[in-house]
Formats: sequence, C-alpha cells, structure tokens
Amino acid sequence: MASALISRFTATSSIGRGLEQTKTALSERQCGLRLRVFQNININTWVGEVDAVDDEEISPDLMDFNCRNNRLAQMALRQDGFEEAVEAAIEKWGRKRIGVYMGTSTAGILQTELAFQHRDPVSGSLPADFVYASTHSPYSLSNFVRRKLRLEGPALSVSSACSSSAKALASAKRMLDLGLIDAAVVGGVDSLCATTVYGFHSLGLLADGPCQPFSDDRKGISIGEAAAYLLVERMPKGHCGDEVLLLGVGESSDAYHMSSPHPEGLGARFAMEQALSTSGLKPADINYINLHGTATLNNDISEAKAVASVFGINTPCSSTKGATGHTLGAAGALEAVICAIAIQNNLMPAGPKANQRDTSTGIQYLASNQRQSVSHVLSNSFGFGGSNCSLVFGRSCK
Repeated sequence: MASALISRFTATSSIGRGLEQTKTALSERQCGLRLRVFQNININTWVGEVDAVDDEEISPDLMDFNCRNNRLAQMALRQDGFEEAVEAAIEKWGRKRIGVYMGTSTAGILQTELAFQHRDPVSGSLPADFVYASTHSPYSLSNFVRRKLRLEGPALSVSSACSSSAKALASAKRMLDLGLIDAAVVGGVDSLCATTVYGFHSLGLLADGPCQPFSDDRKGISIGEAAAYLLVERMPKGHCGDEVLLLGVGESSDAYHMSSPHPEGLGARFAMEQALSTSGLKPADINYINLHGTATLNNDISEAKAVASVFGINTPCSSTKGATGHTLGAAGALEAVICAIAIQNNLMPAGPKANQRDTSTGIQYLASNQRQSVSHVLSNSFGFGGSNCSLVFGRSCK
C-alpha cells in the first residue's frame, strides 16, 4: 500500500478549539472533563462538552442540517485554515476527485430527542420541522460536510461505534490506493446526547468522576464530544516535507460479544499486526502507541494483552481519553490528530494525572509526558461488537 499525505488536520474537543489549544492542553496535561452539566441528564458523571456549539449559525441554504452535531462539525471546519486547505485541494485535483469520509455513532440523535419532547399531545406526531435525513441520519454528517465544502466526489458515513472515524480513514486510504479519488476530507464528529449517556449508564460503564485509563482504581468511561478532520491526499512522487503520512491500516472483527472485547484481545492484535504489515514496519519501529484506553476494566486489560503480544513491554503508550473523554465515533479521527501532533512536536502525551497506574497490565504506560523523537505512531480504535481498527502514522521525511 502506498503512503497517503495528510496535508492539513484540525480538531475541536473539550480540551481545545483548534490545534494550538489542543497541543497546549496535551503538553500541560489538562483535563477537559466537567461534572455533568449537559441538558437535564440526571446522572452523577463527568462529560467532555465543547463550549458554544449552539452559538454556531448554519447558513440558510443548509438549514435542514441544523442540529448540534452539524453545528459542531461546522465549528471544527473553521479552525486551522482547514476550509482554505480544501479550496487549495480543489484547485489541484478538482471537486469530483475529492471524497468525503466521515465517522459517527450518535450523529444527530439529540435532535430526535428534542423532537420527541415536542410531539403533538393528541396525535403523537413529531414536529413538522424535524427532518430525520439531514439531522439524525449518520449520512447527514457526510452530506453536510460535502455540501458545506462544495465537493462532488464519493461520500459515505461509517458508523461502527467507537472505531467509526478510524475506519473512515481506512476507507479513504483504500479509495486513494485504487485511484478512484485523489484526495479526501476524512473525519469524525459525535456530539453529546442523553441516549448515549443513559445507554452507557445502563451498561454500568460510566465513571462517577473523570475517567482514568489504566489506573489501578479506574471506574469506567467519561463521554465526550468532538469533531476532527484530516485532508488526505495522494502522495506526490519524490515528495519530502514536514507533513504527516498515513502509512498503514489494519481492521478486524472478533465478533466475541456485543459490548465486551475478546478477553485476550484477539481482534485487536489482528488489527495491529495488519496495520504494521501494510505500513511495512516492524513492532520495534513504533515509537508510541495511542491506546483505545476507555478506562473500563475489561477494555484496558484486553487491549494491554493485545499490545504486549505484538510489541512486548518496551513501547511507550497512553490513552488521551482522560483528557477528552471518550468521543465515540469521533475518537478515531480525534486521536489521529493527536498522533499527528505527537509526531510534529516529538511529544508522547501521557494524559491528565491519575492515580497509581495498574502495573498488572504488563505494558509501558506513560506516567508523564515524554519529549523525544517520534517518527512512527500507532493508534487503536475498537468498537462494540469487536469492530477494530489500527492506524500507523509517520513523518514525510525521516
């Protein structure tokens, strides 16, 4: 597989709007989680909420797409010159040769929740201004981004729970390899909603404080929201610059259980091995691993077993979900951007300070930020039902 050039990227989450704020938060080990303040959710938990999302104004011609998820999507598109970079790509490749590949799990479920709160008291009908296709539907996100950026290439949404936007990157990579597109806007957006918070609460997976991946007293996940994008382009021959590359992808489905991972991390191991194989790298070439690291007991242990089986105990790794919360379908794209930040700044982010690390996991989990050469990074994203995806990123010139 040929490498793909990541010519521009951006992220917006509870730790920052755009790259500078995100980089500062990672460098200072800040936590963006706050005691639940979203809507009227009556659960003792912490969430990673992005401020001022509802202040975003959708243009009149796209008003059918007006929902929190698309407002968050638009907010992130305006950061770091991303829209301008897409315009430059249009000049280079043409609108029809740029695809849109988005990952989401919740999409605009909040809009449906609000619609159900305003049903007709007699007939039970939903409000006339509720438009499922352009708000709640997972494809709403891709369609909104495609129309917002005025692109005309292939577009799709991937909804495979927490691996969604990582798998969107894998889909875009395959389309580039096949020569069906020359560039792609790839990303993930998921926004807070009651369905998600109450759903994870019903599974007994929510922590009652900020989540602490791989700590010895971790109690579960904290839900967050985020939007992140990467402009991925065909690698020019002989190119050598300071950009980040998508080197390899690996996907698997262990189908062990609907909401629990394989206890030995079997599918996770297959995904990581395939990502290494397609990148042409060996385990020893990876400088840092951004773990899926949800802070639930089963997920952390099974992922640690998979990592140890592939990399042994010497590769530094961490989960940044203690900072951002688990952003579900956006996590793969958000953490891909964090990996790009790690490569460009020689930073291995440990995440916010937590309690004593769980040393029984048998991996080299970072206790503090490390600043040293970072040339190759692997990122893990694992979803419900055993939907696994691993990505390998590297420098354009070593």
